[in-house]
Amino acid sequence: MGVVDMSNNPPTSRTKDFFASPALSLSLAGIFRGAGASAAANNEVEEGYEGSGGAGGGSKREETTVEISSENSGHTRSRSDADFDGGGDGDDDDGDGDGDDDSKNKKKKRKKYHRHTAEQIREMEALFKESPHPDEKQRQQLSKQLGLAPRQVKFWFQNRRTQIKTIQERHENSLLKSEIEKLREENKAMREAINKACCPNCGMATTSRDTSMTTEEQQLRIENARLKAEVEKLRAAVGKCPPGATSTSSCSAGNDQENRSSLDFYTGIFGIDKSRIMELVNQGMEELKKMATAGGPLWIRSLETGREILNYDEYVKEFSAENSSNGKSNRSIEASRDAGVVFVDLPKLVQSFTDVNQWKAMFPCLISKAATVDVICGGEGPNRNGAVQLMFAELQMLTPMVPTREVYFVRYCKQLSAEQWAIVDVSIDKVEENIDASLAKCRKRPSGCIIEDKSNGHCKVTWVEHLECQKGTVHTMYRSIVSSGLAFGARHWMTTLQLQCERLVFFMATNVPTKDSSGVATLAGRKSILKLAQRMTWSFCRAIGASSYHVWNKVTSKTGEDIRVSSRKNLNDPGEPLGVILCAVSSVWLPVSPNVLFDFLRDEAHRNEWDIMSNGGPVQTIANLAKGQDRGNAVNIQTMKSKENSMWLLQDSYTNAYESMVVYAPVDITGMQSVITGCDSSNIAILPSGFSILPDGLESRPLVITSRQEEKITEGGSLLSIAFQILTNNSPAAKLTMESVDSVNTLISCTLRNIKTSLQCEDA
Repeated sequence: MGVVDMSNNPPTSRTKDFFASPALSLSLAGIFRGAGASAAANNEVEEGYEGSGGAGGGSKREETTVEISSENSGHTRSRSDADFDGGGDGDDDDGDGDGDDDSKNKKKKRKKYHRHTAEQIREMEALFKESPHPDEKQRQQLSKQLGLAPRQVKFWFQNRRTQIKTIQERHENSLLKSEIEKLREENKAMREAINKACCPNCGMATTSRDTSMTTEEQQLRIENARLKAEVEKLRAAVGKCPPGATSTSSCSAGNDQENRSSLDFYTGIFGIDKSRIMELVNQGMEELKKMATAGGPLWIRSLETGREILNYDEYVKEFSAENSSNGKSNRSIEASRDAGVVFVDLPKLVQSFTDVNQWKAMFPCLISKAATVDVICGGEGPNRNGAVQLMFAELQMLTPMVPTREVYFVRYCKQLSAEQWAIVDVSIDKVEENIDASLAKCRKRPSGCIIEDKSNGHCKVTWVEHLECQKGTVHTMYRSIVSSGLAFGARHWMTTLQLQCERLVFFMATNVPTKDSSGVATLAGRKSILKLAQRMTWSFCRAIGASSYHVWNKVTSKTGEDIRVSSRKNLNDPGEPLGVILCAVSSVWLPVSPNVLFDFLRDEAHRNEWDIMSNGGPVQTIANLAKGQDRGNAVNIQTMKSKENSMWLLQDSYTNAYESMVVYAPVDITGMQSVITGCDSSNIAILPSGFSILPDGLESRPLVITSRQEEKITEGGSLLSIAFQILTNNSPAAKLTMESVDSVNTLISCTLRNIKTSLQCEDA
């Protein structure tokens, strides 16, 4: 038994308590992954002292650190420490400081900058992850290795720590601002209640009020005064914080200071002001409306595939756009359009785009990270008409073989008429580059959707996706589906939206037919099971992508499969088992249509043909809950019986025009029985495994022309991703062993072999 050697690609460590919450890890680990790397791990670093926001002092060494990847760190220029806090003493005292006179003379001298190579930055990043405060010996060794002066290494680490401090302070400021907004709303409600209950002239209770009402008014007045004092205290605290704090203010009329966005402070860095951003999003809105409604010659329908193709020459002519190459041969353009009807009220659908957490939850298979970086305009009314937000998203496929796409964009939500809304996303020059120059660039040209209310609980959605991406290396298996624009295109977004809205309708339904809810007697039990299944699928989507959440290591099995493994430690999340968790994923091409493969994997009658846990025994469904019109969209509870014991499995399956998934996990029988009765499922520990099924993207012309519908179908093969997650040790302090890796690799290899044998495609 040995330890897996992951020294070349160390697993990502958990952040400290400050970054413990899931919402914060999404916003900071995602948005500022590159922000810390690009500004602190830059290739032009200024010599200076470390300090930020009054955090000076020679004895303070307790900065909180956060894992920030810098694999794509680009060439950029960092600001000196003085840009953050106006100077201050460093927190390192290594004996190389000079006297007071020398310090004064140095301050008068011109600041010096040193250019570092990408290799030097990578080496310093690697050491920083292990030791943010390297000692003198480590710095000397690193300086010799990289050919740098020890002081250069020292100041690089100081600037790196300073930048992380700044990120933390920005988040603290964001929390303060959010609290202010909350208190302001409570204050307003209290004031309105008092005004209704008191005489507008004297402020005393009216004669019609009884004694109890007068007492309530007095309590409201006291509470109101307390809230006012609290708001003033927080406002004063925020005023002392450094510029750049994230703001949640709107652009409506009111106090100028209260309504200032942090973009007002960022103008010097972004090189663009708010009025220019508003001009660009309005231009983007007009372009989206034309792109969503225009026919030929702008959009031409393919006779072979039926998909709409953008005529780029017409696009350039219509919108006076730059040519796609523009001297950049490594850029590619992806444009697609799709339309459909979704089962949801318009206000609820609009809200899912204005709230970043709801937006991410709506597209779990597409979005691995998402956050609102800044609110430029808060919008008006309950639907936030006119809201403008600077956002970040990491887009993924459900396989570690395809790199994620990280993109900054401004989202503009606008009501076009009483029945119509538009949401446009557009990337803006300089904003993304100055936030994080290390990203492999993916930019959004005006993209988004037009939503039309059909007044009967339905909405028609027309989706346009228009991306400009930096060409990168994609595995040959996925090259066709990615290059064709299917992977991140409009059809993927549209079908996912339809599926999620349909799931919500079935979740909220109170008149569910017996055939759609067999084995569960109550609506409370049905909802509890569906909620647990949804959490299981979200967890699965997060676990198997190429997101920077994970560090994947390639392992080749004895039978030749390309398997990627990643490990993580669960310290306190009750939603999954505590301890060391190993995830292994393999993706293969099979000469079987996606529909046939999906039906085979979800059917309990065929489970014993591929599932090793069943030992070839029968599998029985004891509960079946429909969550969509297609019979494949369902949640099942299955039982495997053997001579020794019986096991329960929770299985969630769904399919749409783009992709299909089958996700399952063994569950505790006693805990699952309580969930069936309607008990809360949030503390049920679950560790999902399963399959993601995609078309291979090789669409072709029919071999014959016929009026028979079944003959027109020209289905290609399938891209199957199989993932297993296992708990290797109950102790989070334990180390991953080679024995565990071998076991999960054998599990994947055997399962794939069983699937190929059952589907008669052993030679695939």
